[in-house]
Amino acid sequence: MIDDVRSVRLEPDHDWVRVAPCDQIPPRQGRSVSIGDRELAIFNLGDRFFATDNRCPHKGGPLCDGIVTGISAVCPLHAWKVNLTDGRVERPQAGADHCVATYAVRVDDGVIAVSVPR
Repeated sequence: MIDDVRSVRLEPDHDWVRVAPCDQIPPRQGRSVSIGDRELAIFNLGDRFFATDNRCPHKGGPLCDGIVTGISAVCPLHAWKVNLTDGRVERPQAGADHCVATYAVRVDDGVIAVSVPR
C-alpha cells in the first residue's frame, strides 16, 4: 500500500489527491491506495495510469493484485476481467451488468494524482 497521500482542491465536487510517485508502480502492475474510506487500485500501463475501486464486483477480490492485460485487469480470485478505462466487466459474460468505479488520473511533476468525489 502506498502511504504518501496529499490532497489539492481544484474542482467544486472533487479533490485531486496525490497518491504516489510514478516510479513506485512498475509498468503492467497495480498498487492499492487508501483515500479516506475508499480503497483504490492504481495501474501503470506503461504510457498512462488508471484508477479504479480495488474490489472486484464478483467476490471483492483485490484488483490491484491481478494480471494486467491490454487495458484490463484480471481479478486474482476468480479471473473476472475488468476494463480499466470504463470499469465494465469483460469476462465472464454473466458479469457484464456489473461495473467497477473508475477515477480520472493525471501526472503532475512525476506524481500520480487521482480525482475523487468529496
